[in-house]
Amino acid sequence: MAFSNASVRPRRTFAFVAITSALVSVLPGFFGVARAAWPERPIRMVVPFAPAGASDLIARVISIPLGQALGQTIIIENMAGANGTLGINNVAKAEPDGYTLLVTSSVFVVNPSLSKAASYDPNKDFAPIVDLGGSPNAIVTRPDSGIADIKDLLTRAKAQPDYFNYASSGVGSITQLSIELMQLRTGARMVHVPYSGAGPAVQAALSGTTHLAGINISAVMPHIKAGTLKALAQTGKQRWFELPDVPTLEDAGVPNSASETFQILLAPAGTPRDIVDKIAQAVIEILNRPDTKERLAATGFAVAARGPDALRQRIADEVAMWRDVIMQSKLKVQ
Repeated sequence: MAFSNASVRPRRTFAFVAITSALVSVLPGFFGVARAAWPERPIRMVVPFAPAGASDLIARVISIPLGQALGQTIIIENMAGANGTLGINNVAKAEPDGYTLLVTSSVFVVNPSLSKAASYDPNKDFAPIVDLGGSPNAIVTRPDSGIADIKDLLTRAKAQPDYFNYASSGVGSITQLSIELMQLRTGARMVHVPYSGAGPAVQAALSGTTHLAGINISAVMPHIKAGTLKALAQTGKQRWFELPDVPTLEDAGVPNSASETFQILLAPAGTPRDIVDKIAQAVIEILNRPDTKERLAATGFAVAARGPDALRQRIADEVAMWRDVIMQSKLKVQ
């Protein structure tokens, strides 16, 4: 009897191992089929600003062709509040299953250094997908201001600290930070006058309420073309295609001063890399279409179309740069 029981145990153990081995060999294929079915339902694309802004515009430009490429509807959800923080925080906490995406602007990299309301970590809480592109900011003044060019402005702003003032689209905006960066690099010092958006800031410069304005180039281009505002410089790495005679800050001898208002596409951290790569490939193809480039250029937007690894590096670089600018300028938004 004892011999009989002992002989059964090895058979049962062998049978258990065989079944387990069979399951292990089958399960990867099973899960691979489940993953390959993505997307099986509509995808939510969060824009953390009100409709009609730059982030909303590019989200709408890419959403329809992206939905066609993926075989699912892309639903844009505008979730404005706290300079983009409300929507960004929402996506940071979403399930990393490929069904929630975020299109946001440069505020993504500056908010955590400015406000406690930004509870996300730009480097850890998101999966970068595509650096969509952007546009530089322009430093503009009235033609009758008496400021000859950007070098003249910097010379006088160093000799007469706090004499000149400049308008921006708000405290902590890239339009303000780009001028703060210029001042830190040169020793010039001007007074910041924040406004609630690009429109009021442009009007301040047009009316002469402020000597200057630092504004996204798309918002001031009509006034530059009309001759009602003069562009002293622009903040990008290269001269803007519509303003070939307007120098960059680097051209004017200001080192390490390039910046722009950019737009990026992200997902929550932990989103599977194969899903990220699939979205990235589709979006880059869409952005590189001639009609897409032309449509976006007309709005003052230059396509970048760089993938996940390049975007991850850009986020890390910009977070560090703006953190330093914010700290040295002693800026804070409550």
